[in-house]
Amino acid sequence: MATACAHAAVIHVDVRGIAFVPAAVKAQVGDVVEWTNKDFVAHTATARNGAWDVNLPVGKSGRITLRKAGTIDYHCRAHPNMTGKIQATAK
Repeated sequence: MATACAHAAVIHVDVRGIAFVPAAVKAQVGDVVEWTNKDFVAHTATARNGAWDVNLPVGKSGRITLRKAGTIDYHCRAHPNMTGKIQATAK
């Protein structure tokens, strides 16, 4: 009997033009969100609730794995007007 394997999705967010693109994403618990800095300066992806802080040097990527359902607002510490949102749902 074959069993289905659940695979985590990787949700890609580009950082360019001093913005997160796309600014809002939907994902499921267990999925990975990966930011790639395609901008000309360093950034962060920092959860407003303090749950995580991902450094994003120029030309580099960083990622988190979503551990619980809910809405996560985040921003760049160096550029507070850069904001994003992750809507994570249970599988």
